[in-house]
Amino acid sequence: MSLPSLKIKDFTLEVPIFQGGMGLGISWDKLAGNVSLNGALGIISSVGTGFYENRAHINKELNGKPYGSENFYSTKGLKAVINNARKICKDAPLGCNIMHASNEYARIVKDACEAGFNAIISGAGLPTNLPEFTKDFPNVALIPIVSSAKALRIICKRWTQRYNRLPDAVVLEGPKSGGHQGFTYEQCFDEAYQLESLIPQVKEEIKQWGDFPLIAAGGIWDHKDILNAMKLGANGVQMGTRFIGTFECDAAPEFKQVLLDAKKEDIELLKSPVGYPARGIKTNLQKMIEQGNAPKISCVANCVAPCQRGIEAKKVGYCIAERLYDAYSGKTESGLFFTGANGYRLDKLISVKELINKLVNDE
Repeated sequence: MSLPSLKIKDFTLEVPIFQGGMGLGISWDKLAGNVSLNGALGIISSVGTGFYENRAHINKELNGKPYGSENFYSTKGLKAVINNARKICKDAPLGCNIMHASNEYARIVKDACEAGFNAIISGAGLPTNLPEFTKDFPNVALIPIVSSAKALRIICKRWTQRYNRLPDAVVLEGPKSGGHQGFTYEQCFDEAYQLESLIPQVKEEIKQWGDFPLIAAGGIWDHKDILNAMKLGANGVQMGTRFIGTFECDAAPEFKQVLLDAKKEDIELLKSPVGYPARGIKTNLQKMIEQGNAPKISCVANCVAPCQRGIEAKKVGYCIAERLYDAYSGKTESGLFFTGANGYRLDKLISVKELINKLVNDE
């Protein structure tokens, strides 16, 4: 059984799959461009775009690190990423993932609209004010990420009252996803909070407001998982980790090898400066933190508001921006490697085209 197409606002996806926005740098131009080229929605992460090219504003005294949130979330960097993705996918739809917890959130949203993205996907907090920053760009699809029917209700109520609009689609992310969770540690393992339980609840909430597509995310791995999500009420799915196992993924080869080598027991919920558990692979970084000899925390980027300029980073023992950059760069000794719960199932690299073909046709 092949998969149906998916219409969202002004565009239609031949393949009802979002490639999850993975930062820092895991989903930039090469991955997102090729995903969109093959009929799904490629999503570019807005995190750390100051690292994308060696730009003049990067402070040489900081070893090439972008200083401050204005440079970490670089306007020029984001535009360069989408321009290079467009060379691959031409006019096919492209999305931009923007964390609500980002410092510079309003400016990043406007940058994404001006750069020509077709959709903004926004989570890491409730994006109750997202439409405020997109009013000059009515054709851009707005897609919040939620972890419950209650969260969607809050967003729909605020958006309706303040902006007279509803989401163009919603991503429902369950607790098996990679990176930060919208759940407590205990909830991540509670049956009541698993994706299978949440999809019908969120579908019912959507009906209270009208009708827009529900995209299920977190632990979706193959054709069978996609069909199961759709039977429960989803119109499409979002997949992140599975796309790391592609030649086109923007991460360094060493990053991909960490996932290829990972066993099920290596994947854990880790403490994060953001205040929520984050799923990743236990590597040498966690050993260094436990031993008290992890890299020094200096908060060069000022990337996310919940970290409070490094206060929370010092509590958990690492700077998330710098450790994610190390992972993207292939520095296995000090990198922070996020993955979904099924990351251990990656066993080889394939092309994006082959992966999407497998997902669509159950091959």
